[in-house]
Amino acid sequence: MPSAREAGESIPSCISIGRRELLYLPVLLKAARLSAAAQTEAEDLEYRGGRLHWSGGSAVAAVGRAGVRADKHEGDGATPAGAYPLVSILYRPDRMAPPISQLPVRPLAPSNGWVDEPADANYNRPVSLPYAASAEQMWREDDLYDALVVIGYNMEPVVPGAGSAIFLHIATPDFAPTAGCVAVKKEILLGLLPLLGSGSRISITG
Repeated sequence: MPSAREAGESIPSCISIGRRELLYLPVLLKAARLSAAAQTEAEDLEYRGGRLHWSGGSAVAAVGRAGVRADKHEGDGATPAGAYPLVSILYRPDRMAPPISQLPVRPLAPSNGWVDEPADANYNRPVSLPYAASAEQMWREDDLYDALVVIGYNMEPVVPGAGSAIFLHIATPDFAPTAGCVAVKKEILLGLLPLLGSGSRISITG
């Protein structure tokens, strides 16, 4: 597996290259807190040309199996084109410490689901499982949702059938296409979280 440097990626400044194994130690968390506290402007993200870009660099990213589309629909496997707010962060408390960020940070639980049934009143909303309508299980066996950023797509207002559960989450090792989300390496995502805050947006183009 090539290093981030060999792959042409930039590790966000809150992670030291060659010391990824120290991500969860208190000293690095303290540094991340200081970095977040010093942040004066929320970071914006941009996906284009197979990479996620931010002011300090870029990294390889995966999107939906159907590519990027302006006319996103439920179940089509496309990532929605456009610019959207970054709403909040969800994480697995059994697998990692609470991420440091200026965005709201909430722990996941085994009962967490996200409704993907367009006819349901809670479509594209988080719910508690079991639920009467179809809902994605947020507590996964793999690590894709160990930490994720909720992208504010189709939320205000919610349009039935326009797509649900669009996140910035952790990619598979081979960067397999997603069901419509944007995905990056775990260390890239964790390094970006302290840079995000109220007003952060993600722009998505093909």
